[in-house]
Amino acid sequence: MTLWRTLHPPLLRYLTVRGDPAPEDVASETWMHVVKGLGGFEGDVAAFRAWLFTIARHRAVDHGRARARRPAVPVGEPAELPTRELVPSAEDEAVARDATTRALDLVATLPATQAEMVMLRVVAGLEVADVARLVDKKPGAVRVAVHRALQTLAQHPDARPAREVV
Repeated sequence: MTLWRTLHPPLLRYLTVRGDPAPEDVASETWMHVVKGLGGFEGDVAAFRAWLFTIARHRAVDHGRARARRPAVPVGEPAELPTRELVPSAEDEAVARDATTRALDLVATLPATQAEMVMLRVVAGLEVADVARLVDKKPGAVRVAVHRALQTLAQHPDARPAREVV
């Protein structure tokens, strides 16, 4: 459960920035594959993280191929069930969601390859070598692309923190 709580949010952000229309579905499939393959996994935390995002990328590609073969039928969202868990205040939740949404929107303005590398390197926390293997690039190319992407994002006018009005 700790792994899921730690890695699921960055996994969803990664899949969202990739442009997958149903990131929750891809993430669910990813976790199912992780559970099925866990017995054969060997490695440390960094290796697990890389393995998880490799599976997620493969699932996302498979979903894209399946979408291309079948048209989607839009349906309404199911009603949310009330929860009895302790939750952060509505204000804290709104501020966090707004900041996350703005950051993801900024990353999504990058070319798709750069955005994917930034998400894997920064949000997912993968090592350069792992990202390079995933996107089939050399580690130096990944370092340069991520560096340039972060510089581009830093120069974007929306990247500046909003001033608080008191």
